[in-house]
Amino acid sequence: MDYKVIISPRAILDLEEIVRYIADNNPLAAARVGYALIEKTKVLGSFPEVGRVVPEFDNPVLRELILPPYRIVYRVDPVRKVIGVARFWHAARGRPKA
Repeated sequence: MDYKVIISPRAILDLEEIVRYIADNNPLAAARVGYALIEKTKVLGSFPEVGRVVPEFDNPVLRELILPPYRIVYRVDPVRKVIGVARFWHAARGRPKA
């Protein structure tokens, strides 16, 4: 059975900030990046453990997908069959606060 993917309010804010920042110089690129990040999360419904464990936290329920230079940090809840996307994080920003 597939997992339900929920994007947290913080992750939505991250996505909005990313798109706005890029749009200042290139609105088309901003749209492409925004859609690519959302599209990347769709795989999680069928393959919740496709991402690696976030190395900074070493917690098997906290994982990440990489879409350079972005990290999509998410939590896996196998009991409820839910994926919670916690953050869309630019790698240059250092350690994600999940």
